[in-house]
Amino acid sequence: MLLKVDHVTRYAYDQPVRGVVQSHRLTPAVCEGQRVLSWTVTVSDGQMGGGFRDGAGDWVQAWTVLGPVSDITVRVEGVVETADTAGVLRGHRETIPPAVYLRDTPATEADVALAQLCAGVDVATDALAAAHELSRRISEAIAYRPGVTHAHTTAAEALALGEGVCQDHAHAMIGAARHLGLPARYVSGYLHASADGVPHEAAHAWAEVFLPALGWVGFDPSNRCCPNDGYVRLGSGLDARDAAPIRGIARGPGQERLDVTVAVQMQQ
Repeated sequence: MLLKVDHVTRYAYDQPVRGVVQSHRLTPAVCEGQRVLSWTVTVSDGQMGGGFRDGAGDWVQAWTVLGPVSDITVRVEGVVETADTAGVLRGHRETIPPAVYLRDTPATEADVALAQLCAGVDVATDALAAAHELSRRISEAIAYRPGVTHAHTTAAEALALGEGVCQDHAHAMIGAARHLGLPARYVSGYLHASADGVPHEAAHAWAEVFLPALGWVGFDPSNRCCPNDGYVRLGSGLDARDAAPIRGIARGPGQERLDVTVAVQMQQ
């Protein structure tokens, strides 16, 4: 499948800031199942700094915008050829050992309720079946409902609320897997969810769980599936904050307003 991505992030400040420094994970992962045909990232009035591939195999690119500046636009445009690997991550070079992803964060730590959700799931007999069962339970326990949670909502809070979005599903899946001793991580990317090819907002997130027989395997409780050829993988981390496509800091007292639009459409 050929997927065309158009991702625009706009920052506006109520008073000019002296400058902005950003770190981007906005380049598709190098792995089987996706091949970049074209890809550009531009930052209005920005100066590109150094870039490197980190231990998780993600490309990290630095940008600087010198002030005074009142608004900044980060635009990502590209075409990626994708194929279905049944959620299994292959051909992705990384040096961080999977055991690192057993470490909890405040966003993913399992409370009593999330631990109870894992009751009876047998990882020792069949880890793949166990991970699928965790994904099913989480999708049933947390109904997909945009707008009811926020960027800092934890897995435990979303489970207590019984509603959330893909970030909450991913955090809960990660917390449950780690509770059962399986390394798990947060993945950010894009999703083409429309069969008719109409452009739509499609920033997305899911979880990857490390299974001894297969390696890293993706699970998306929001859509009750493993990632397929409708997904484009960007980067990963311990949680949403760690895997954020854009991280940065503005120098100055101005209050920031953020607007993000993402469209993914199938290209013939």
